[in-house]
Amino acid sequence: MADITAEDLRAAVAAGQLTEAQAAGLKTLAETRAGMRQAEDEPFELFRGFSEIFVTVGLGILLTGAFGLAIATSIPVVMGVAIVALYFLARYFTLTRRMMLPSILLVTAFGTAVLMVAADLLSVEWYQESTIAGYSYSRFDPVFDVVHAVAIAAITAAALGLWFRTFRVPFAMFLIGLTGFGLVIALTMSAGYDGDNPFNLIEGSAMAWGTLVLGLAALAGGIWFDMRDPHRLGRLSSSGFWLHLVAAPALVNTIAQTFLVMGPGLGYGLMALALVLVTLLAVVLDRRSFLTAGIGYLIFLLIYLTDRSGEGKSWIFVLLGTGLLLTLLGSFWIEARGRIMRALPDFPGKDRLPPYKTDIQAPA
Repeated sequence: MADITAEDLRAAVAAGQLTEAQAAGLKTLAETRAGMRQAEDEPFELFRGFSEIFVTVGLGILLTGAFGLAIATSIPVVMGVAIVALYFLARYFTLTRRMMLPSILLVTAFGTAVLMVAADLLSVEWYQESTIAGYSYSRFDPVFDVVHAVAIAAITAAALGLWFRTFRVPFAMFLIGLTGFGLVIALTMSAGYDGDNPFNLIEGSAMAWGTLVLGLAALAGGIWFDMRDPHRLGRLSSSGFWLHLVAAPALVNTIAQTFLVMGPGLGYGLMALALVLVTLLAVVLDRRSFLTAGIGYLIFLLIYLTDRSGEGKSWIFVLLGTGLLLTLLGSFWIEARGRIMRALPDFPGKDRLPPYKTDIQAPA
């Protein structure tokens, strides 16, 4: 009897032979029996064996040589050939072999190649000549205008979107998010910034508002993917995971930096409230990445609030307490999420989020 794969389960759901809940339960049961995951796990996998690492090392060396050749000769020509080669490599390693880590490397190389070609054709100057004490050297200082920055980001994001549509590699969503972040940085550099904190929304910098918009867009995209695959059977859920990794730092960092600048009292109080809301959002979405993104700011806040003596030793107890709290939350995540979801009123899309315990089950 042939082994049933994840693709078989998705096909069974599409054919109406299994419901999503049944397919998810069967997949979880099989992986639990094999010792691959627990029922409450949030699926995450970068590679399936050392063979993928070995292939990725070989591809990495090959692609490094290709990029070096492009820089030394002609970027459009060499990278154009590389893009075609990457397509056929992906057809083999992604579609035929179903290798995850090589697929991640290939889509990353593809996005980089497209960006380099677009930048070269738009005549972006990446390095500027400088002289110190009579010695000349090249420093990394890209020179471009807003139109070029938007064009390069749009071309790169569109190419990555096409790659995702063709090969269904979830990591492409993360790269699209990084492309958006690169655009935000480029726009900030073009507009100029002379403030104290580029992530402070109160100062109105392009960086702060850009990362906020990027975070909200990535969050919306992540939720959209999650709602299309609430039982986390396939690549849609994995795509949502990578978008959440973009959204969480962008949102938490921007909001926390803004409240930190406001200082003790109102500012720190608002930051504590924001972290509580981030925790609630992470639990509702069943995504631990949001909570992970806020851990650093939570530790800072607790150290400040507890360091009354001024000796700076409170961090020891803050780390012990925070570590214990996170360990307990991680251990009883399913139970806590079930209680919170049952307490929340019905809202649009609640039934399309990952399932939760609808009642309190008595121990056997």
